Parts: sequence; C-alpha cells; structure tokens
Amino acid sequence: MRLKTIWITAIAGLALSVVAALTLVAEDKHEDKYAVKVPGGLALAEFKGYESWQAIAISRNERVLAMTLGNPAMIAAYQAGFPGNGGPVPNGAKMAKIHWTPKPNEFFKEATVPGSLVNVDFMVKDSKRFADSGGWGYAVFDYDAASGTFRPGTLAGTPPQGNDAKCGFACHTAAKARDYVFTDYGRR
Repeated sequence: MRLKTIWITAIAGLALSVVAALTLVAEDKHEDKYAVKVPGGLALAEFKGYESWQAIAISRNERVLAMTLGNPAMIAAYQAGFPGNGGPVPNGAKMAKIHWTPKPNEFFKEATVPGSLVNVDFMVKDSKRFADSGGWGYAVFDYDAASGTFRPGTLAGTPPQGNDAKCGFACHTAAKARDYVFTDYGRR
C-alpha cells in the first residue's frame, strides 16, 4: 500500500510539473507578443490591452474582415463629436485594426465571421513624438499562425508596410482634414 501511495504521489507531482511548465511556456509566448517592435518605431507593448478596447467600426473587402477598436481617449474623442466637430484627436488616443480572413459562420452560412488572424494595425496620437507624420505613429504587426507570434509588417505585405512609425502616413494624408483618421464611429 505504501509503494502505491509513493507512485501516485510521484505521478501527481510529475503531472503538476508538466502543467506548470506548459503554463510558463504559454505565459512566455504571450509576453513575446508584446516584445515585438517595428524597427525605429512603435512596440506592440505600447498597445497592451487593445484586445478589450471598444469597437469603433467594422469593415470588409474581398481579402479581409476587420474590426477597428479604440482606447478610452479615442472613444471619448468620437463621443465628443469627432470628426464632425472639426477638433483634433487628443494626444494619447490609440486605435487598433484587427484583420482576419473571412469565413462563413458554421451555423449560419450566409453570415461572415473572422477566420484566421492576419495582422493588427495600430495608430497612436503623440504630436511631439510624431510631429513629422501629422502627430500620428503607425505600426503593423503580421501574425504567424505556425509560431503563434507577431512580427513587424514588411514591404512584401499587403498593403506594403515600411519599417518605421511613419509607415501609414502616406495613406492617411487622404484624411488630413479629419486629423488623418479614416474611420467613422458607427452609430449605436
């Protein structure tokens, strides 16, 4: 009986060790998500918590389905009437745009839902830090499903992305009159 107890204790200890090791690996992998940085630009860590920001709007084209999110400062700007009020977005406002491949809903085939994660785009308003790009810093992080990690977007991506915080500025100049922001806040 005593030998059986020793074996059970040893097996339970081994199982707990394996679970603890897997938990540490998962936590390390999660931390790696925030360690990535666009060369010469923004770090993903600057947007930590974006996953729980409020939705601003959704969009879709033939290639991707997207949801644009805003941190509390960005949502407050929209609720104060931006862009119609003509005011600028305040420093500290941040936006994230998550792109997925579209797929039909398993239970309602006519509906489109997010499939595989493609990438996440970010914007942050900081008039001093990004004075030469309209006060905004930009970053794109492509998702690698095989490794479960993010890496900076590149010129080979769709759309091509430069490797600095000004990578989105050229496209966003079309919205200069709206403080370089394309997206409207969907009516609630």
